[in-house]
Amino acid sequence: MHPAVPAAPRRGARGGGPRAGSELATEPLLAGVRTLNARRADARVLAEAWGRPTRTSEEQRLYRLADLAVPDPAPAGRARPATEADLPLLLEWVTAFKAEAGVPGSASEPVLRDRISYGGALLWERAGAPVSLAGFSRVLGSASRIGPVYTPPEHRGRGYAAGVTHAASEAAYATGAAEVLLFTDLANATSNGVYLRLGYTPVEDRTEIVAA
Repeated sequence: MHPAVPAAPRRGARGGGPRAGSELATEPLLAGVRTLNARRADARVLAEAWGRPTRTSEEQRLYRLADLAVPDPAPAGRARPATEADLPLLLEWVTAFKAEAGVPGSASEPVLRDRISYGGALLWERAGAPVSLAGFSRVLGSASRIGPVYTPPEHRGRGYAAGVTHAASEAAYATGAAEVLLFTDLANATSNGVYLRLGYTPVEDRTEIVAA
């Protein structure tokens, strides 16, 4: 889960590269922008042209689901849609997810209520107790994005994230998505391995740059 930020246009596109970077520095409507999420090469160009100190906060990889594979070995438990009764738990877990990801702020209750309304938040349960969470967005165009995916530290290493991500991917298709996408932190080898085994394929690498 990452803040909505302007992405760099394709290299060579009109108005991209250094020109876009200079517009970030001079355009009043963009004065409040502090974070850029762009293709890795474009991010470097934009950072150089931005005219302010920056730092790289995260290297991400965009994945697209090709052929969904069942987790092997299958984790114990089952997935179910989250309900209004689960809202306090979702608020707690999404806030914890944001803290681990370095995203400021806490979980949004209206956003989570909306997720619940269309079945866009799934919990993995074992012995009747929730142990992992995966969400997916409403379909925009033809695509849905998986996230957040979160397992509390005490439940990690048991395959629950794979199980609930598989269920969320199926549910995204069931709501009409033709494409299912997700972002992951390149530094998290475990998450990248899980998504590859589920049938996700890399599309491109992106860099998140923050004004220092």
